[in-house]
Amino acid sequence: MAQENLNDLAAFLAVARARSFTKAAGQLGISQSALSHTLSGLEARLGVRLLTRTTRSVSPTEAGERLLQSIGPRLDEIATELALLSEFRDRPAGTIRINAAEHAAKTVLWPKLEQFLPRYPDIKVEITIEYGMVDIVAQQYDMGVRLGDAVAKDMIAVRIAPDMRMAVVATPAYFAQNPPPQTPQELTQHNCINLRLRTSGGLYAWEFGKGSESLNVRVDGQLVFNGSLPIVKAVLAGFGVAYIPQDLVQAQIDNGELIQVLADWCPAFPGYHIYYPSRKQSSPAFKLLVDALRYDKS
Repeated sequence: MAQENLNDLAAFLAVARARSFTKAAGQLGISQSALSHTLSGLEARLGVRLLTRTTRSVSPTEAGERLLQSIGPRLDEIATELALLSEFRDRPAGTIRINAAEHAAKTVLWPKLEQFLPRYPDIKVEITIEYGMVDIVAQQYDMGVRLGDAVAKDMIAVRIAPDMRMAVVATPAYFAQNPPPQTPQELTQHNCINLRLRTSGGLYAWEFGKGSESLNVRVDGQLVFNGSLPIVKAVLAGFGVAYIPQDLVQAQIDNGELIQVLADWCPAFPGYHIYYPSRKQSSPAFKLLVDALRYDKS
């Protein structure tokens, strides 16, 4: 026997409970003749009479009563669950999991989330800090945050920050004892503070470019961290040269705590973007967060 249409079963349930085609038709918003046709078709397919019809009343047969008791609670549960899903569609709620680099989380995500979350108390955000690219689909993240040129072409990308520039910095005391580098290659002669990538486990190669020339320099030093913020503390303490997002140390450059070198070799990178695999079936919470994070050039 073919699987029965839930609408037909719901129609039977309405008539059996109301004991009236007139009342049931009104509840379902259909005509009495259409409802009668639906029930007749259901009985024909099942091969058993479900309702006893008289000129004055309608009542379930023994088979109909059994079906009423068995499917009634189940259809009620289905209706309740569908109503709850409707709330998720109409009301911004749920958990959004984000994978982001530490710098992006601190400088871009958190300032915007600090304004966004109080307005939507039913939305929860979980942020995991990683530096390398991850498969957000395989690891069940809703979105990732990376620099624009690192986002895979098959992902939807939305810019959430302006272009970013890196800075090579050290304290005046350090450069007083170690002549500042004039080219990126001279960094190999300095005590540099390294970043270890959490995903690959390797050390990050410092990236430089000028005109058509680009190069990566692998440096060495006493300290290695797996996050940007400890590197800032270490360079301010005089432990060597750091290659760090400029916005993290701009105030210290401006007040003289740090000296910036090789600025002409530090090009701008495309700013941070959120990326995700599809616009389909996006929840209201997801759409609201994307709009809140979207970069406004004005």
